[in-house]
Amino acid sequence: MGAFYTYRRGLLSAFVTLLWLLQSPGAFSQDSPHPDSARVVREKPEKLLRNIDFRNRTDPGFNFWEDDFSGHWAGLHFGLNTFLHTDYSKYDTPFLKNNLLRSNTLFINPVQYSIGVGKNTNTMGWVTGLGLWLDSYRLDKNTTMEKRSDGTVGPLTLVFDDNQKSKFSMVYLTLPLLAELQIPVGHYKNRLFVSAGVMGGYRLGSHTKIKYRLDRKKEKLKTPGDFALPDFRYSLMFRAGYRRLQLFATYDLKPLFPDDAGPKVTPFTFGITLISF
Repeated sequence: MGAFYTYRRGLLSAFVTLLWLLQSPGAFSQDSPHPDSARVVREKPEKLLRNIDFRNRTDPGFNFWEDDFSGHWAGLHFGLNTFLHTDYSKYDTPFLKNNLLRSNTLFINPVQYSIGVGKNTNTMGWVTGLGLWLDSYRLDKNTTMEKRSDGTVGPLTLVFDDNQKSKFSMVYLTLPLLAELQIPVGHYKNRLFVSAGVMGGYRLGSHTKIKYRLDRKKEKLKTPGDFALPDFRYSLMFRAGYRRLQLFATYDLKPLFPDDAGPKVTPFTFGITLISF
């Protein structure tokens, strides 16, 4: 054991001597009377170590953990709409039975604000912002809807020609609050992400529209109104993606119409990101 400690102490002394020579500008000066001989170190190794600032001898390099956290919200997103948990018990027909492939959503999200969580990581955080939600449902070609005098909504049949189209549309100003987790894959900029949270929407407008032909000329009948819709809408949102492939889904926390104001239908939307800002 004594030989081991002597050997370790000898290595420490040699290491300290080398560091001392490297930081001494005159160690190998031509003015030295013995340029080929090493200097004799008379101080104890522990004392020399206390006088060396190792921070000036190291280069930390690039640390990607110091980058700011940036979430995924801003961009242009397209989706398809449908209704879940439908109940038309108070109506004769399911007049809001929409065409899935022609009922769509467009999110235009120009404003994003990201808040990182933790001092030593940029892979977790909160994401919020502002956006516009353009929501539309394609109905049966001869069926639209109207608001009755008692404040409820109901079906309205209008026939102009055999090829007419009927649609119900809404526009909302949206504000999300999403918790996001990012997982670096390969390179730190290529990240798999998942996020979930809530999104609130304030209704800016709503209308029905029927397109038809009259004497071979295209016509449209657009009827604006609130259609018993509440001003505010609340949804759960889930997002996930990797690089350019980004998917999303939303599910409303309440039916589209208030109780007794219309059929009980809960909107559900799923789609893909077209452009990320």
